[in-house]
Amino acid sequence: MDHSVLAAAREEAHATPLDTLDMSDPKRFAAGTALPFFERLRKEAPVHYQPNGLYGPYWSITKYKDIMATDTNHKVFSSAHGITLVEPRSEELKAPMFIAMDPPKHDDQRKAVSGIVAPNNLANMENLIRSRTIQVIEQLPVGVPFDWVEKVSVNLTTQMLATLFDFPFEDRHLLPHWSDTATTVGMTEAEMDAREAELQNMLKYFVRLWNERVNAPPKTDLISMLAHNPATRNMPPREYMGNLILLIVGGNDTTRNSMTGGLKFLNEFPGEYDKLRSNPSLIPNMVSEIIRYQTPLAYMRRTALEDFELHDKTIRKGEKLAMWYVSGNRDSDSIPDADRFMIDRKNVRSHLSFGFGIHRCVGNRLAELQLKILWEELLKRYPRIDVLAEPTRVPSSFVNGYLSMKVQIPA
Repeated sequence: MDHSVLAAAREEAHATPLDTLDMSDPKRFAAGTALPFFERLRKEAPVHYQPNGLYGPYWSITKYKDIMATDTNHKVFSSAHGITLVEPRSEELKAPMFIAMDPPKHDDQRKAVSGIVAPNNLANMENLIRSRTIQVIEQLPVGVPFDWVEKVSVNLTTQMLATLFDFPFEDRHLLPHWSDTATTVGMTEAEMDAREAELQNMLKYFVRLWNERVNAPPKTDLISMLAHNPATRNMPPREYMGNLILLIVGGNDTTRNSMTGGLKFLNEFPGEYDKLRSNPSLIPNMVSEIIRYQTPLAYMRRTALEDFELHDKTIRKGEKLAMWYVSGNRDSDSIPDADRFMIDRKNVRSHLSFGFGIHRCVGNRLAELQLKILWEELLKRYPRIDVLAEPTRVPSSFVNGYLSMKVQIPA
């Protein structure tokens, strides 16, 4: 990013009165200028209350150790009231999902699908992921600009999602469409109605797949696992919808945005790109650093089940808080030189991007595997890929990602 843009954002961050600072507003994420505001919060108000947030009052937790303490304390900080700051318009429109549940129901539903990313299953998938990755990257145009998000990130993650769900391959374009629909917020009533109608279309499609799988022998795809497991086979429709949204967004947005972020960061830190070319064995370590530096989901929400003191602040029972992973991952008190992208960083897996505690991302190893394979195969074919312009970002304070990024492979 242009240094003058970041300098202006830093200036604005320090000029903004703390009581008006609302990090739930997506505009700074869309502009790519959110980090200086978090830097100020970490220094001056690491536990920060915003009474007039875009989606209502909430606390911001911005320091690494505070986020870790909050994330691992599910008895006080519950996810059963939702994982985003946005509230559904009515009780009827709630879509429960296991990440937004507390034990024991959370544990039972999570176990129902976690087998799909068991080590033996990942080993079985590796050859398929590699062959598809090779197919996609060998078709990339050389010497002409193209959109990396469309040609690589969305393409690869959509194919992987279709495999996990055993979803009809010819309709796989629907999966990123539904993921984008599910994570879109802050719209007019008419747009919210259209969003709900589209999610009903998604549910209808997946109910058809459920009915096929529930009447067939159990298989190793996500729908069959949900349909045959005692903890999930009697889910009401809205709960099925909620878990579908969780699995689609979890399998799509996180990996997709790290695939784009990785190339962006290597271009911003050319010394690291040189390091990678001279030592490809750094790829697994680099993958974790990409996921830290990108932080594909900017925050997770919790709701206090009782009054709780954090530093000198009292979070009251029933109040919402946002654990800003995107800020904790840049906390230099816990991660040395956190604003630098370093592919040989020590203790690189201790980042916050996957969460901690009972809600730690169930698909983290699959995401890492996809990114590792992508970079192994890219390096063999294209020693350099140039980012031509600042990417267009997702206008969201939850999904920290990209809509498009123009790149070129040198002829």
